[in-house]
Amino acid sequence: MTPLLKVRDVAKYYGGRIGCTDVAFDLYPGEVMGIVGESGSGKSTLLNCLAGHLDPDSGEVLFDTRTEGLKDTVTMSEPERRMLSRTDWAFVHQNARDGLRMGVSAGGNVGERLMAVGARHYGDIRSQAIDWLGRVEIDEDRVDDRPSAFSGGMQQRLQIARNLVTGPRLVFMDEPTGGLDVSVQARLLDLLRGLVRQMGLSAIIVTHDLAVVRLLADRLMVMKSGRVVETGLTDQVLDDPQHAYTQLLVSSVLQV
Repeated sequence: MTPLLKVRDVAKYYGGRIGCTDVAFDLYPGEVMGIVGESGSGKSTLLNCLAGHLDPDSGEVLFDTRTEGLKDTVTMSEPERRMLSRTDWAFVHQNARDGLRMGVSAGGNVGERLMAVGARHYGDIRSQAIDWLGRVEIDEDRVDDRPSAFSGGMQQRLQIARNLVTGPRLVFMDEPTGGLDVSVQARLLDLLRGLVRQMGLSAIIVTHDLAVVRLLADRLMVMKSGRVVETGLTDQVLDDPQHAYTQLLVSSVLQV
């Protein structure tokens, strides 16, 4: 099977400081990869390099495009990359406000992404928006409300609907449950797990919360000081960590 994403020796530096370095892995269709590590470990830098938000200083990010097969997104033209981010890619921000148009209605937020890929029939766009609001547990009668009228958990669910409405093949998630109350986190995680499985999505999830990757990720990558120190099946890494740093991460959770 051809990997959906092939990452080869990606590195990013900030002056003399390492953002991330020598990162390489394959991600297959329908697979969820978790990336964990403490603050400053390089996980968000890596995610932003993979998603095209940052230009890596070296390395390749090869995506299996629908028409041309594996193509390096680092050297893609800006219009190509922008179209990819509207169609086959999606990015879920930690702060939902960063991924929403706060001055546009909930339905408009979802419909906007459909319009970006060519949808023009107002009735169809509104119908799809309402359908997707329902799928993320937002009532139809909130379709014309603005995101500012929603709770943090609802804003995050709306951002997910906006991202998934075009049926992307790869979703990048940056701390998707960060900053939410524990009960809201649990509901959101159940929702995400269901959507990932139903849609056969591939995803890369950055988090500091091991419970999130335990629930969502098939494989796990542990980062420290910009480098990958351990990788493997999620349960295997969490139940039998080999690297001293991973052992420390796991034990610190168990002691809480």
